[in-house]
Amino acid sequence: MKASRLARFVCAAGIVSACVVGLAGCADNSNPSGLTGGTAATVNGVEIPEDTVTTYIQSFRATYGMDTEDAWGEWLAEQGMTPETVREEVINYYASQELVKQGAEENGATVDSAKIDETINNMKANYGTDEEWQSALSSAGTTEEAYRESVELALTEAALKEAVGTADAPTDEELLEYCAMYDGARRSSHILFNTDDEATAQEVLDKINSGELDFVDAVKEYSQDSGTAEKDGDVGWDKLSSLISEYTTALGELEKDQVSGLVESQYGWHIIKCTDVFEVPEDGLTSTDQVPSEILESVRTSLTSQKESEAFNNWYTEYKESAEIVINDMPSNVPYNIDMTKYQTDEGTDGSTDGSTDGNATDGATDSGDNADAANGADANASDGDASGSADDQSNAADGSGSGDDAANGESNGDSSGSQQPAEAA
Repeated sequence: MKASRLARFVCAAGIVSACVVGLAGCADNSNPSGLTGGTAATVNGVEIPEDTVTTYIQSFRATYGMDTEDAWGEWLAEQGMTPETVREEVINYYASQELVKQGAEENGATVDSAKIDETINNMKANYGTDEEWQSALSSAGTTEEAYRESVELALTEAALKEAVGTADAPTDEELLEYCAMYDGARRSSHILFNTDDEATAQEVLDKINSGELDFVDAVKEYSQDSGTAEKDGDVGWDKLSSLISEYTTALGELEKDQVSGLVESQYGWHIIKCTDVFEVPEDGLTSTDQVPSEILESVRTSLTSQKESEAFNNWYTEYKESAEIVINDMPSNVPYNIDMTKYQTDEGTDGSTDGSTDGNATDGATDSGDNADAANGADANASDGDASGSADDQSNAADGSGSGDDAANGESNGDSSGSQQPAEAA
């Protein structure tokens, strides 16, 4: 949609993914001036206060420096929106939250406080002290109480998805169709040497090439990457990992059992061995036995998640259509209401033309059944499209630099001790 800032602000990539993962969009703001009272909308009789919507919009304006009437009007015109359509977008966001709560209650999708505590503690563990944690919350304009509410909603949505998003397991035909996309995938092992140890790396490479030294023995004796050294240097399949470009470029030139020359990266010097290549036969795949187990299981997991998300989205669409959602007229005296005539172009201002006011914050939200994964610090599954990308971006921002102790997870904490996986993207 055009109003990408607003979409992100109202968590369009997931009902509360921005709140749970990025510590944003769930701000506990002081009351702005111009609160009118009243009810903006009802969802099956449950009220969404007008002041809640007003506070949200005013917070959005303040966040992006649109406090003045001109700045606000110009932005609205650029996005093809009006105060009314912005209000409707935010109402849709709150309506989606309420529908998830109601649906969860009806389907017995409960979340206990221990799970909420665990999720919050996992996030807090990314910060050295409680003061740093409180500072992060404060910088995001929120409080621990508001953050806890966001986590609870994310986990509730995940529980609801599990309750109603059941789907058939992927068929062999579906698995083979998707596995074919991994044609040319390569598995590899590597030996890592420190940046200042090129001479040793070359000496070891010469011994490997002459047959004097076995590759696996060299891994155990020399590799500075403890994460892969425990697995004989195995990095896994390139198409299942986020490998740094220097590594993938060198690996792409190798056939099975070939060993590279020295490959330099930000982590040091690599000696890479291609240990397997997955090639789809000319007549196509006819059996799952033809597919490496790691690729097959990755595809199975992805397809299963996709099917469950589709089932949940279908359920949610029907549930929303059966709900009684009443949106009341916007009060003329809300502080974000302005005369748009001087900002409109010849084409006019119609926020509904790109779908920005019809469910991007509601229906689009339900594409993200992975909110709880994000809340737990895991990556949202890529099968959910844009939802996962936004959640990942916000997760990176939320947990600071990667805090994992194994860089094979694609994280980096700046520790050069060798506990990281240099073949993975930092």
